[in-house]
Amino acid sequence: MTEMVIAQTTPVNHSTDEVLSVAAPATPLAALLAREAAPPELIAYCGAMIPLKFDAPEKEIAALALGAAVHDLGWMRRVAVSGEDSLRWLSGMVTNTVKDLAQNAGAWNLVLNAQGRIQGDLHVWREGNDLSLEIAADQYERLLTHLDRFIIMDDVELRPTSGVVAGELSGETALGLAGPLAADVLARLGLPALPEQMTSARAAWNGMELRILRAYGALVPHYELWVQAGEIPALWRALVDAGAVPVGADSLAAFRIAEGIPAYGIDIAERDLPQETSQMRALCFNKGCYVGQEVVERVRSHGSFQRHLRQLEIFGPVPAAGAELTMEDGGQAGQITSAAELALPSGKRSFALGMIRAGSEARDQALNYIAGTAAGRARILAGPPELKTS
Repeated sequence: MTEMVIAQTTPVNHSTDEVLSVAAPATPLAALLAREAAPPELIAYCGAMIPLKFDAPEKEIAALALGAAVHDLGWMRRVAVSGEDSLRWLSGMVTNTVKDLAQNAGAWNLVLNAQGRIQGDLHVWREGNDLSLEIAADQYERLLTHLDRFIIMDDVELRPTSGVVAGELSGETALGLAGPLAADVLARLGLPALPEQMTSARAAWNGMELRILRAYGALVPHYELWVQAGEIPALWRALVDAGAVPVGADSLAAFRIAEGIPAYGIDIAERDLPQETSQMRALCFNKGCYVGQEVVERVRSHGSFQRHLRQLEIFGPVPAAGAELTMEDGGQAGQITSAAELALPSGKRSFALGMIRAGSEARDQALNYIAGTAAGRARILAGPPELKTS
């Protein structure tokens, strides 16, 4: 059963810009920066308070797209999964492979209910015989409660290794490092760069034991550097001194949309079926039974869906979440789930994610929308855009 050794407050994220309106604990990095002479503004992001921005959007986006950017990942939580039945049990709880995960590798997963509807998302990592979960703070308690309900006669223990103690984040926490030059920053610190996505390594550095993960990235490499909360100040300063540019929540959210990576509670909702999200990297069709699998297989065998989550490029003002997309003849085509403008060195471009009706997509037409009193157009992208820099 779950050993709830660390308590966690759980705001629910229904915002389209990943901003929460309820109280959330400050991350170790946010607490450190709050003591500076000119501290950055903090904002609630996925269940924790992190810096909103450090510099002009142009500089932060340039670091993500062209250089190396360091950012707060203190809103993520880790949970160790142990016990003789852990491999079998966890495989039956999530949509992607667990038993066949390579050593020092991970996979993104959806968590479903018996009706095949998405309850949340998480990452499963394997290191030797050890399994662990990464869960966003705003999904943490809800997903642990969901998972714990299915531990009945199984020898399985879920042990949180990060969370909130006495109102402060404690245990393991992380910084992110992203951008095409991220490996150069790691090399300057004597840390290994990982050639493949969704792989991990351990490294000893300045008396710390670092857990280095290379996460998924559609446009640039993304790394996670996990340490104990008290070690964040030294790691942050070292990454900045090695050339990484600090970036905040605004730029991270905009770049996520440009990469076409959906966020649960924003672009993916509880009513959605896995295939409707178009995120096939979260599904494994030969892994055996899991909660919701029958529905996933039924949808797969049916072979068609009424709607799909798609990435769009926007031409015109940035629309709000929920903005309706229409066809040239005025027929409904879908709805924007998130959108952002990207201040690139070559000029501003805007991208969005939206749930698009299959019939509208098949007609391969530009789509129309209204933002305030202004009109705009959108086109569906076949894949992540090329962010031209000149």
